[in-house]
Amino acid sequence: MITKTPDPSPRAASPADATRAALVNAALKLFGSRGFEGTSTRELAALANANIGSIAYHFGGKEGLRIAVADFIVETIRKIATQAIGGIQAQPTGSAGAEAARVQLANGLERMVAFVVARPEAGDIVRFMLREMAQPSAALDRIYQGVFEPVHKRLCLIWEQATGEPAESERTRLTVFTLLGQVLYFRIGTEVVLRRMGWEAFGKPEAAKVLDVVRDNLAAILCSRKAGDA
Repeated sequence: MITKTPDPSPRAASPADATRAALVNAALKLFGSRGFEGTSTRELAALANANIGSIAYHFGGKEGLRIAVADFIVETIRKIATQAIGGIQAQPTGSAGAEAARVQLANGLERMVAFVVARPEAGDIVRFMLREMAQPSAALDRIYQGVFEPVHKRLCLIWEQATGEPAESERTRLTVFTLLGQVLYFRIGTEVVLRRMGWEAFGKPEAAKVLDVVRDNLAAILCSRKAGDA
């Protein structure tokens, strides 16, 4: 099932907007599952129920459509990240600030689990990004600059507030990658996880179980940092 791009305005989407959204969603799905080179414009148009000429009309061609998919991913993840980890500058200082940052880290991971594990469209997004990381293009540059780098830096700053460890230290950056990676694996290794756990699919109940473990992992890492400071 292809996720529809939400229309932020109260009015109904125009036919042109609807066609653009359908093509972006078709490309997200097909580029992720078959790869950019393995997907034809005819297949894209067929899945989007659009005229094949609409790809060139709206995006200038298949490459432009790939960039539009990257922009859609940036917009989607940026909204989630803003809700989860925005406003770190307003945190209090001292021990109160450290505790607030720890809560913010936990809340950020909770939002991430809710999206990555519980929402089906996350699978298409992760597959697209994995394809891009295997064969980097301008689309990956777009996603890295729009989401990966700023979100990672923001989390590193929150980690500094929570632990006192410098945000841009090698250890902090690796720790944040570890926190993110444990969640992303549930989409990267979906079939392996489902078979090993005996689950039929990912949903809210499964996401809640994953979140319990992710919270424990975060608490254990934070506790080890406290112990190291003692």
